[in-house]
Amino acid sequence: MNIIIRNEKKSDFEAISEITRAAFENEPHSNQTEQFIITALRAARSLTVSLVAEMEGKVVGHIAFSPVTIDGRNCDWYGLGPISVSPEHQRQGIGKSMIQEGFRLLKKSGAKGCVLVGDPGYYKRFGFKNLPCLILEGVPPENFLALPFGENNAHGIVVFHEGFGATN
Repeated sequence: MNIIIRNEKKSDFEAISEITRAAFENEPHSNQTEQFIITALRAARSLTVSLVAEMEGKVVGHIAFSPVTIDGRNCDWYGLGPISVSPEHQRQGIGKSMIQEGFRLLKKSGAKGCVLVGDPGYYKRFGFKNLPCLILEGVPPENFLALPFGENNAHGIVVFHEGFGATN
């Protein structure tokens, strides 16, 4: 399996939207708005890192990283998500490859850490864990996970970009 992880291009936008819709279609903890979130983040120029996974010339996955604030300040921390892999290509390491490349690019740019809302059983393999010093209001602490890229000096209330409220 030859997978290329690269930056998104304008010609990928439709495929990204379709893959994201399909990946979250049957997720019980989703409002099925993830494709709209990506579009809103892109329109706001808030996709710090937006990568696709390409296999045999076809886009099969996408990952987005956007800035978050902590206690109202930009602190060089980023939110991971949405991340999606087309249903027929899941559980083949594509998501893992996109996450690792995203981390590499964020660290290279001087990022201090990454947060997400997700399944701790999956994301702990990347080093994510609940840090009581970081809070996302309205989300159970066990599902709000953080990964400092060095010494963690961050503490406070985390807020994702307003694009995460997109519904269409």
